[in-house]
Amino acid sequence: MAQQAEKKGFIAGLLEGRERESEYARSAPSSGRWGLFWDIFKGRFSKLVIVNLLMLLFLIPLAVVIFLRVSYEGSLTLQYPFSGDVLAGLPAYPNMSAVPAQIALQLNVPFGALMLAAALVASVGLSGGIYVIRNMLWTEGVFSAGDFWRGIKANVAAALESTLFCGAIVYGLAVAISRAQLAIAVGAAGAAPMIFCIVLCCIAIAVVALMYLWMLSLGADYDLNFLRLVADAFLMTFTYFFHSILFVALMALPVLFIFLGSLFQAVGLVIMVLFGISYAVLVWLDFTQWVYDRHRKPQAAPAAPARSNVAEKAAQGKEVRAYEADLEAAMAVRSSLFSRPVKPITDGELAVYELPEAFSREDLGKLRDSKQAIAEDADRYAEEHRGDAKYVEYNARFDRMQREREERERQAAKGAKKKKGKDAPPPAPEGGK
Repeated sequence: MAQQAEKKGFIAGLLEGRERESEYARSAPSSGRWGLFWDIFKGRFSKLVIVNLLMLLFLIPLAVVIFLRVSYEGSLTLQYPFSGDVLAGLPAYPNMSAVPAQIALQLNVPFGALMLAAALVASVGLSGGIYVIRNMLWTEGVFSAGDFWRGIKANVAAALESTLFCGAIVYGLAVAISRAQLAIAVGAAGAAPMIFCIVLCCIAIAVVALMYLWMLSLGADYDLNFLRLVADAFLMTFTYFFHSILFVALMALPVLFIFLGSLFQAVGLVIMVLFGISYAVLVWLDFTQWVYDRHRKPQAAPAAPARSNVAEKAAQGKEVRAYEADLEAAMAVRSSLFSRPVKPITDGELAVYELPEAFSREDLGKLRDSKQAIAEDADRYAEEHRGDAKYVEYNARFDRMQREREERERQAAKGAKKKKGKDAPPPAPEGGK
């Protein structure tokens, strides 16, 4: 546990103070990182489709290069008779067992370089998509289409450096694997050392791929120079090696459908076109944000500044005055519930006659009589309690308010009439005098 705490502190020290300036602030999600993943995937699915299509535009050159390589390899397979020795029949071909390995090497060298160049183009779109999805994870789903182009401007340098560095290593390792396979095919070297070399190259490619994913995430969140970016990505790769493998496997689920063939291949292609790339980026960034949260807690939103006592008292006084004005307006309206006696409800004394399912005229008469009895009882109660003090005082107050209002209106009308008489023009003089 102590070693783990030291490691956590060491990584936190590497990341502290190197955050990129951004319009968004990294905040801790209320539902947790994994709950936030499902909230974004379900609630912002259409936004993920938009980001996926934007990134797909920059992946077109890479897809074209892969298609040309596969097509060219297929055409060569049809041209060359890869059948080995022919003992009977004409024409007889020499032993061609090493030709496939030689063709693979010849294809990997030029097409590998073209794929590296196309990967640089793809990384431009990937930098914008990473920026958008990272902001959605920071802000619990806030989406802005303009963030894609702002993300390219902010992250393209780190994405290009990462792609060139890792792509060049993978290109060299792939050529080394092709050379080892050719050496095995022609018998120029022992099979065991070449197989060992191939295994090491495959492991190195896997490690470099994990480092590349970490470099993309670190480059989007932190302002690191190239050497520091490589070192931190290497550290993160081996610190969270098994976690990274697990989440890479989750990222690759849409690709798995493509390799299953038949109907699954068509489904996989549709998924990749619609949201496959966005899904992979969302899975990886959600994982890396969880890692960053472990080492550096997200900053809490700044608290609102406390109001001064003077401002607080002024606000309270304003609320009190508004309440008193509303209360005065409500009390200025005479209520029929308080101006006249209303008999309280007493069950058992009088009740409305209930009609049976099959009723006659006599039943209708009983219903009418019961309603009339209730109305007469209410009027009798009002007449008996009309002189109660509370009703007399309540009505007297409103009568006094009504007289005062009428007096004010009368005085206002009289003042307006006098003013009109003073403002009237003097009569015109008679003519001829």
